[in-house]
Amino acid sequence: MKKILINLTLVGSLAFGSNMAFANCAALPNYNALVSALSTARHQENGGFSLDMWGTIVDRDGIVCAVAFTGVDRGDQWPGSRVISAQKANTANAFSLPGLALSTANLYSAVQPGGSLFGLQASNPVDTAAAYRGPSVNYGKTFDPLVGNKIGGVNVFGGGLALYDHTGKLLGAIGVSGDSSCADHNIAWRTRNALNLDYVPAGVAKGFAGDTTHPDNIVFDITTNTSGVSSSASGWGHPSCYNTYSVSQLPATK
Repeated sequence: MKKILINLTLVGSLAFGSNMAFANCAALPNYNALVSALSTARHQENGGFSLDMWGTIVDRDGIVCAVAFTGVDRGDQWPGSRVISAQKANTANAFSLPGLALSTANLYSAVQPGGSLFGLQASNPVDTAAAYRGPSVNYGKTFDPLVGNKIGGVNVFGGGLALYDHTGKLLGAIGVSGDSSCADHNIAWRTRNALNLDYVPAGVAKGFAGDTTHPDNIVFDITTNTSGVSSSASGWGHPSCYNTYSVSQLPATK
């Protein structure tokens, strides 16, 4: 009898924890909304290779609320990009604040040797138990094993954006992966815009690159000198990519 009671207590505890985890997800787009917005964004002009994508939404505590893909099957987009999309969402959430948004694209130069955030990319490691829990057939569906778990991880190239509602409240973040890092950023940007969660208060692109209508946009200001040394004028720059799309043409934040 004692053993049964202990097990029932454990089950109740797990159920309570799960309910608490999903409470914050209620304020964020659900799986169907993510699929629709991500698919629409993927088929717009984004540069890159026009590949299918993975997308993940996390809440403010870093708990995964939804994981989706744009292809017909999970193998239609890079399998490795599922975890990367979640990692990007975690990063944008973990390093954005109610008054300042940092996209993952903004972190590239800052984490290079000599950068102001060097070493950041080695912090907050991915929870591999959550990342690779199976069965794989459930990946990218409403019951993806990542949902309800904290994924962790830090990613420092384009594709992760913080999510702010119409009151300016920071709700969490979205991560997108599956193409060039520049295209990932653009698709995440368009997806956030379609979800109406782009009431971004401020960002380094506004403060350092003068992009007042795209505060946390990707910044292309990396140059290479005659000695082959690359540097970002703002300290927040990101490399250009194959078939780079003009990010100034992305929808303005609200």
